[in-house]
Amino acid sequence: MTSNAVPTAPPPAARRLEVSDCIVVPPSALKTAIRGAAVGNFMEWYDFGVYGYLAVTMTSVFTHGLDERVGLLVTLLGFAVSFLVRPLGGIVLGGLGDRIGRQRVLFMTMAIMATATALIGMLPTASQVGLWVIIPLYLLKMCQGFSTGGEYSGATTYVSEFSPDKDRGFWGGLLDVGSYLGFAAGASVVAITSAITNSAWGPTAMVDFGWRIPFLLAVPLGAIAIYFRMKIPETPSFEVAADEPAAAHDPDDPIFARHGMLGIIRHHWRAILIGIPIAAGSMSVSYALTSYMPTYLETEVGISNLSAAIATVPCLIVLSISLPFVGRLSDRIGRRPVYGIAVVLTLALTVPAFALMHTGQMWAVAVALAMITIPTTFFVAINCATIPALFPTASRFGAMGFTWNIAVSVFGGTTPLISQALIEVTGNDYMPAFYVMLLALLAGIALIPMKETARRPLLGSVPTVMTVEEAQELVDTQDNNPLIDTSLMLLGRSKGANSAA
Repeated sequence: MTSNAVPTAPPPAARRLEVSDCIVVPPSALKTAIRGAAVGNFMEWYDFGVYGYLAVTMTSVFTHGLDERVGLLVTLLGFAVSFLVRPLGGIVLGGLGDRIGRQRVLFMTMAIMATATALIGMLPTASQVGLWVIIPLYLLKMCQGFSTGGEYSGATTYVSEFSPDKDRGFWGGLLDVGSYLGFAAGASVVAITSAITNSAWGPTAMVDFGWRIPFLLAVPLGAIAIYFRMKIPETPSFEVAADEPAAAHDPDDPIFARHGMLGIIRHHWRAILIGIPIAAGSMSVSYALTSYMPTYLETEVGISNLSAAIATVPCLIVLSISLPFVGRLSDRIGRRPVYGIAVVLTLALTVPAFALMHTGQMWAVAVALAMITIPTTFFVAINCATIPALFPTASRFGAMGFTWNIAVSVFGGTTPLISQALIEVTGNDYMPAFYVMLLALLAGIALIPMKETARRPLLGSVPTVMTVEEAQELVDTQDNNPLIDTSLMLLGRSKGANSAA
């Protein structure tokens, strides 16, 4: 009996890696990319620093007439609402970044962020127009949240795609140097403004007008950041994927196909479920140290705004300096062990740190903040190198935008509001510590199924190196190199040397 069935051709074998396939990123191009990406993170966290250290002052400015404790929650809700719209920004701007490129979207997010921050400094006060002024404050915070939804996910995607595979942890750590220096700058500006205005115009000067100054400084700072953003090139990984969109692969292959948000959730839900708790654990301890600690020290410990800044800023500077070194460590021993260290340190140090700061002594507060800084450093140093690497190049910006912003919106960014609310409900000043420890524990559980990504090419991308000699070495050793899997790379046709000039 003769069959009329047409024989199915076997799937094509993965083509061997060639030197011309590898992306060579010169050091000069890499430094330009890192600098341009970091300035946006600086601006984002500058606003966090300003809003966090002015939270008590802004309670008097925008909730005049309300009970002080209720007013503080209303002010912290303004911080939280900016995070509630971040997933929308991540979905819209992330999808746009996968279509038109990373660089264009990063320019857009920077402009929105700087404009919204400056406009907050121009708002009237509640004593002038009434409590309805909370509405435009929340709307501007939502504009910031929308832009930030694409900012950090875009910047991490951008830097991860520009970084050489063997050093991605180091270069990713440099990106977050801008973040924490931005927060330190915001806190420092608030402290300096408070000292000058209170000295010159009396103790009510910050409530009267001084609070506007740090926000209005976003105008010159934003202009500088936008200038640097205009100089950055597109990532070579995106350009290769755009030039050769899965031509030699199954168009339905989730690694190489560009998906919308529903497709991302459908095909990459496992990576999303790993990324969300890791990001949540990381950013809860980070926001506890930065955005919530000023309020906590003022309201629960009795430390002044200026004293809180004096104790916190040195920790943030040391944290910033340490980030690339911890990133380098993850390049050597892997991302999972470094995250494991962060989880263990969070569980071990958080409660003792809170107990120490409640002594009310400045030296004790400084030591306590340093104790919280240590696990924060191990967490945040490798986020840029790790979480974008969970997703393929074709859909990385959109997937990162969704994953990161869901985690930060629901858990990380709401840390100040939830922490203060837990204290109000339970009367227990240690509730913020328990909340941070719970999320760190969930992050540790998420590490169990996570695949190691250190020193490996990004999923759906060809290897990225800094020299042609490194590319040649990869080609020569590909048969015995466990870090090279050509079936996960976009190897369609030989294109000549790929270089990010």
